[in-house]
Amino acid sequence: MMPLPSRFYPVVPDAGWVARLAAAGARLIQLRIKDATPAEILRQAAEAAEACRTHGAHLVLNDHWEAAIALKLEWLHLGQEDLDTADLAAIRAAGLRLGVSTHSDAELERALTVDPDYVALGPIYPTTLKVMPWRPQGLERLGTWRQRLGGRPLVAIGGITLERAPGCVAAGADSVAVVSDVTGHPAPEQRARDWIAQLDAAAA
Repeated sequence: MMPLPSRFYPVVPDAGWVARLAAAGARLIQLRIKDATPAEILRQAAEAAEACRTHGAHLVLNDHWEAAIALKLEWLHLGQEDLDTADLAAIRAAGLRLGVSTHSDAELERALTVDPDYVALGPIYPTTLKVMPWRPQGLERLGTWRQRLGGRPLVAIGGITLERAPGCVAAGADSVAVVSDVTGHPAPEQRARDWIAQLDAAAA
């Protein structure tokens, strides 16, 4: 399995955020658009992809596999519910690299059946981003997932702050996904640079 391009993995709601964080130095950014028309999704994904090309970053599109194929993107991320409806054969035929969310042993087993390029585990800590039916996974479970995945990249997500991120890496995460600790910060670009300095610079 190929390694992920960055330990810092921000997840953002629109193309404007992608452009801001790519310019700040982020090299792996997920665009997670909710409640938009197909045309709007395509427009924003195209805009985000262009921003990433400009700044040498990698874009991961969440959920919208048809748009990812149409735009010839590099990365796609699917949740468990997306596995029910996505055309996995078409995704692979398009050459998309695939990440899959997991929250339980059963979901991990299912994710592995599609041979993902990385697996995300969450929520590691309590999160206010959305209502979760799962209890926080904790660092110990990250370590368990690390052992089960072997060389397959592992992403930690859920309630992670800059201060908690090193513990996730120490427990076995290859990358740390972050949402509100960056997008909700009063100085998001500086916060992103702080993440990069702590995670990616330390790994160099």
